[in-house]
Amino acid sequence: MEKGAVGAVERMSEKAAASTNNLVEEPNYGEAKKLPQYVAALSVCMGSVAAGTVLGWTGNITKLNLASGDLNDILVDPDVDYGWIGSFMTLGAMLMCIPIGFLCDLIGRKYAMLLSILPFTLGWLLMIFANSTGMIFAGRFITGLAGGSFCVSAPLYTSEIAQKEIRGALGSYFQLLLTVGILFAYILGAISSPQIVSVVCAIVPLFFGVVFFLQPETPVYLLKKGKDAEATQALRRLRGNNYDVNGEIQEIKDSIQQAKSMNTSLKESFKKKATKKSLLICFSLMFFQQFGGINAVIFYVGDIFDAANTSLSSSYATIIVGVMQVVATFVASLVIDKFGRKILLIISDLVMALSGIVLAIYFTLKDRELISKEEVNNIAFLPILAVCIFIIVFSLGFGPIPWMISAELLPPEIKSNASSLAATFNWLLAFIVTKFYGDLTKAISTDVTFYIFSVISLIGTVFIIFVVPETKGKTLDEIQRELNGESPDRQGIDNRGFTS
Repeated sequence: MEKGAVGAVERMSEKAAASTNNLVEEPNYGEAKKLPQYVAALSVCMGSVAAGTVLGWTGNITKLNLASGDLNDILVDPDVDYGWIGSFMTLGAMLMCIPIGFLCDLIGRKYAMLLSILPFTLGWLLMIFANSTGMIFAGRFITGLAGGSFCVSAPLYTSEIAQKEIRGALGSYFQLLLTVGILFAYILGAISSPQIVSVVCAIVPLFFGVVFFLQPETPVYLLKKGKDAEATQALRRLRGNNYDVNGEIQEIKDSIQQAKSMNTSLKESFKKKATKKSLLICFSLMFFQQFGGINAVIFYVGDIFDAANTSLSSSYATIIVGVMQVVATFVASLVIDKFGRKILLIISDLVMALSGIVLAIYFTLKDRELISKEEVNNIAFLPILAVCIFIIVFSLGFGPIPWMISAELLPPEIKSNASSLAATFNWLLAFIVTKFYGDLTKAISTDVTFYIFSVISLIGTVFIIFVVPETKGKTLDEIQRELNGESPDRQGIDNRGFTS
């Protein structure tokens, strides 16, 4: 998932900001300081780096490294064990998507994230001192629990402490620093042994705990718990003394009360065409995101380049891919609100399919010996180019947008539950891809595997063109009308809406 769960969870706090969307004139509460909000967002996103290191650990620690006993002299079976080492992380993340939501509401966003330091640390310690593949499996699973929980709680925290004017920018930090964590793990894997990589990665969540501990709990959570004084103090710390925090506190209170009064039963909601269609689109986009092959590339990029036998070291090629991903994610944070969601999805999925086809053709020519070794060497740049393009266009579109557009489509009465189920479904698909990618390449060859990924992406492109609506600049009411097949009616609707 990339991870992963970012766009959907950012909008889990829309209910807490709903009153702003129902006001015709923007209230003036004075000038708020931005720096404390940036500091809080960057502090919490140090945990994103920790989650990214879990995702990127297998990038430059390949099956050849582990099969030769590079990790504590444990001889890993490349055909049986390696797929589990990659996929146990996603299995752990999948199991935390729903429980972490309850934990965030029970003990707060801040302490739920600080609590994730424990499984992070335990998981890395198991891998550092592993003396069997079972301990590696357990370490990967437990760090996956921590990483998956953080992918839900951190964007929720960021969205609830940020002013709406900078909420998009602060929200993009999570995905950006997640890719920084992946790149960090790639670099460590290229220059260090697997044990040293694990030691350094284990320090990252501890550093997160130090820098984040002094940050406040979100005012939204505190008000939900009836802690008005603490909420006022937290908001004043985030906005500064020249800002009327009492006005925003009342606004949040009103929106919380409004969200309670707007509850619609699930049974009634499922009678609506819009609910059924939004769920179809939401889960379909998750399917096309994962079965386009992204996590096969992220987790096993080193093995892909080893199999491609490029002239460039697979370790350095992997780092290049990581850099491309960071840059593309940064660019995506700048353009995602300037272009429509739909056009970015179409371009992203189509180019992913084409780059996958190029990669598949290279393996067809090489593995089936259709051209000479000299000719293979002459086109050795193709897999690096194809993977880089794949990562770039994924980060620009199909990485963040399925989460974002799904949250924009889902009606409020099912949004929280549906978002959690969608995240669970996404990690389940990531588990299937990472676990069986190696088995699939062995059974039907690498080229056919990427042909399959490409065909699925092409089908996804057609699905987007004919089924997925554009949501940019539309209110929630307009989107629901469109999904129901009704003509849009802007009269009486705040034109800023939920999704502009």
